[in-house]
Order: sequence, then structure tokens, then C-alpha cells
Amino acid sequence: MSIQRLDTLPQAPVTWGKILAGQKALVTGANSGIGAGIARALAEAGAAVAINYVTNPNQTEELLEDIRDEGGTAIDAPGDVSDEQQVRTVFEQVNDAFGELDILVTNAGVRRPAPVYEMTLADWNEVISVNLTGQFLCAREAARTFMRRKTRRHDSRAAGKIIGISSVHDHIPWARHANYAASKGGALLLMRTLAQELAPYKIRVNTLSPGVVRTDSNRSAWERPEAEAERLELIPYGRLGTVEDIANAAVWLASDLSDYVTGATLSIDGGMTLSPGIHEGD
Repeated sequence: MSIQRLDTLPQAPVTWGKILAGQKALVTGANSGIGAGIARALAEAGAAVAINYVTNPNQTEELLEDIRDEGGTAIDAPGDVSDEQQVRTVFEQVNDAFGELDILVTNAGVRRPAPVYEMTLADWNEVISVNLTGQFLCAREAARTFMRRKTRRHDSRAAGKIIGISSVHDHIPWARHANYAASKGGALLLMRTLAQELAPYKIRVNTLSPGVVRTDSNRSAWERPEAEAERLELIPYGRLGTVEDIANAAVWLASDLSDYVTGATLSIDGGMTLSPGIHEGD
């Protein structure tokens, strides 16, 4: 029997209603790419959203206007997640504006690629500081906020939710990106450890590990047809990811629909991690 492989199908939109109504969220690195997509989706689901960023304030203003024009609530919360005092200031600003935080998405990240024999210590330290230490500092501050909660929640079963944004390179090696892969592998075990430690306090901690996603920072992977074709050879599902793919998963993890889920890592990669290159074998 001959079966034709389907490479593309029309994508139906996903709507959540106001499943996060009444909740407050902070998304780091949120004025572009995956972070912006998550911020939009959380706002569409009813959450008030704080947009953390370091650069491109005009881009942040555009995102804030878009969310507000759609009837959502959003504020800016600038600050470097690798700086302990700036992280504290961000959380103070968010708590002052919204009251107690409910959802943290640690998305901020940087890449500084180079062969290991040419990689500078400065490039190593910057990536580790933002991608790993930044997740620790923000998660620690969120945990403190959630654990101070004295009243019983009526809009969420959990006392708080932390969602770490990692990458398939938290377990797939990536040549010329030793600093990035190390930061993501560390972030994965950081979040799993926090999940174990914080579960008794009804704080849920989970990780999203995106594969190849169409973002401006990732244009080299999809802008040229030949580059996209090379990536698709590694993806059994036959398409690249979108920011909406990641954002929808974040909304689910932030909602009570996933209340029994903690310590999980969800690979959103079209099957990229399922033995790439073998799916055409005998």
C-alpha cells in the first residue's frame, strides 16, 4: 500500500477564552520572538502581563499598544535578568502594579556562537549569566513571592506557576554553541530541581524546549529555501515551528488544565528529537 507523506496542512487557530482571567504574569525577554508571542497569548487568555526587556524600548511600546488595543492589560518591566538587584526591582515594579504575581515565564536568552577553541571567556560568561543565572534569579524571586501568599486562591489551583523556556539543545549537542548548550542543559535540571523542591508549596515548575522556530533572531534557519529544506530534513512533522506553537503550550502550562503537571519538559519541535534522520529508514 502506498501512503503519501503530508508535509503541510492548514492550521486552525487555537483559542483559549479567558482561561487566565484575574491572573498576573511576568515574561522575561518578552519584546520580540517567542517571548512576545507568549506575552500576547497570556494576555489574550485574560492575564495581566508585564513585559521584561533590556533593549529596543520602541519595540516594547508597540507590543504594549497591540495588547492594549486587543483589550488586554500590559506594562513594561525593564531590567537585566543576570543582575540580582535589577531582578528584584523588576519584581517590585510588577507587584506594585499588579499585586501578587501568579505566573513567571523565564524566556530571556542570548547566543554568542564560536568554536570552543575561539570562544572568549566573556562570551561564555554572558550566555551563562543571562540564560542560566537569569533563570535562577527570576525563579528564586518568583518562589519567594508565591510562598508569601497567605490567602486561598480562587482563580488558580496552584500558588504559582514557573515556566522555563529552554531549547532542544538542552539535550542535543550543538557545535559552535558550547556556552548556549551548557546554559540550556543547566536550565533544564534547574527547573526540574525547583519543581521537586517547590511542589509541596503548590508551586508548579515546568520547561518548554522549542525546536526550530520562525523568529527574526533565527532567520538564517528559514529565510533561504535551501536553509529551510536542510532544517526540515531533521523534522519528521514536516514544518518549522511558530511562536504560536510555543505560546499555546505556555498558556496550557499556566492554566489549571495542567494542574497535575510539574517537573515536566515539553519538547515542541515537530519530532526533531526523535532520532533525526532515521524516520525514512527501513
